[in-house]
Amino acid sequence: MSDQITVQGVVLSAMPIGEYDKRVVLLTRERGKISAFAKGARRLNSPLMAASNPFVFGVFTLYEGRTSNSLVSCVITHHFADLSRHQPEVYYGFYFLEIADYFGKEGLEDRDTLNLLYVVLKALLRQDIDVRLVRCIYELRMLCEQGLAPQLNACAVCQREEAEKWFFSQEQNGVICIDDLSASQKGSPKGRKTGLTPLSPLTLAVMRYIAFAPIQKLCAFSVGEETISQLEDAIYPYTQKNIDRKMKSLQFLEIFT
Repeated sequence: MSDQITVQGVVLSAMPIGEYDKRVVLLTRERGKISAFAKGARRLNSPLMAASNPFVFGVFTLYEGRTSNSLVSCVITHHFADLSRHQPEVYYGFYFLEIADYFGKEGLEDRDTLNLLYVVLKALLRQDIDVRLVRCIYELRMLCEQGLAPQLNACAVCQREEAEKWFFSQEQNGVICIDDLSASQKGSPKGRKTGLTPLSPLTLAVMRYIAFAPIQKLCAFSVGEETISQLEDAIYPYTQKNIDRKMKSLQFLEIFT
């Protein structure tokens, strides 16, 4: 006995099973992460062929069995097929999907992550925003959605909200003011080596915007090289310390960028 369900989501990954089938992992609005078998999806005439690929957003109908789920049909609402023709954008896209898969939980509604994925994948195909900025936006906001947000509104040491200069401290998990710099620096003047990144007022404002702005407005701005570099120096290490494995797609991304 099995029950049919309909969910809205995106295909995070797909792998071949046997001669003609696939196993897909979906991130859904209603039930979080779901794994399902797409029988016959590798046949040329299969109605599931187009739907069982990464980056496909749609409304999926599945049968829930006792031990596994089966994909029955899908009404595709958006397919980011153009990503495959753009490098390094496609590698960024796979990296975003892999992070979503890492944080995805079964049985839990995941509307915000689904919306975030749609916004950043769409931004990857635009010409007016740097893909490195898109990655910074995605990583920081994803961590915020998972309850892993850094301290951004005030100094993580003294809780001061106003300061002459700010730094992002990996050790303190957030920003610190210049008055607390010496304690965190521990005798080494090279901030990057000690997990300290100087932040311009603009960079700090951008980080706060990413953390708190409505998801649909996250990629509605662009910044210069200096700001992107500061964002990378602060966000990339912070992301890695909050993820306990090396993403496979990130290894490809580092090779081709």
